[in-house]
Amino acid sequence: LGSYISLVSMMIFIMMIMEAFLSKRTYLFTLSLPSSIEWYHPLPPADHSYNDTPVLTNY
Repeated sequence: LGSYISLVSMMIFIMMIMEAFLSKRTYLFTLSLPSSIEWYHPLPPADHSYNDTPVLTNY
């Protein structure tokens, strides 16, 4: 009985993954927010590169 439950749940999981890749929906949230300071600097950042804490400002 336990193996059947595992089989059915794995099939449902695979179908959910396939549906997620095949349905080309738009994103609700973007992960790359351009207002964060990490996107303005090269990666990996140099250690101890700031004398003060950096602040983003909009003028």
